[in-house]
Amino acid sequence: MNIPNLLSLLRLLSVPLIVLLILEQHWTGAFAVFLFAGLSDALDGFIARHWRQRTRLGVYLDPVADKTMLVAIYLALASLALLPLWLVVLVVSRDLLIVGGALLLYMLGHRAELAPSRISKLNTVMQIVCAGVVLGGPALGVDLPPAGLHLLSAAVAGTTVASGAGYVLSWSRQSSTMEET
Repeated sequence: MNIPNLLSLLRLLSVPLIVLLILEQHWTGAFAVFLFAGLSDALDGFIARHWRQRTRLGVYLDPVADKTMLVAIYLALASLALLPLWLVVLVVSRDLLIVGGALLLYMLGHRAELAPSRISKLNTVMQIVCAGVVLGGPALGVDLPPAGLHLLSAAVAGTTVASGAGYVLSWSRQSSTMEET
């Protein structure tokens, strides 16, 4: 267990805390945990690259911590009607599609390539920005105009659909080349 993996594990373990803080509407605490998660994600990546501390565990633990955190935040915010339910269903469905697709390819004897594309990375950034804005508004005493939330939701939805489609297309190409060989 190295420092980057420990930071990812701490981020994963902080998920119940941030959900509880959101559901209890302790916005300052929830936003602080959200900021901690973001900083720890950046720090663990920097340390892993800069000091060559990348591990096989970290390759899986880091994205699991990130996705668990985001999905939990989105579900908690939707339960308070702070994010549209359709957006949360879309975001969670994309993540389930990715996991399900990888499992299906594995069951067929193939290894799914899970390297995130540019659109997938942009989607993650958009999801983080959206969660940060929705959490940060009440924590900082700033009201987000409805048009702003609609715009953010549309951007997250667009990148979510494009990212999910990208994974499906990539895996379709992979599986067709594997069947030809």
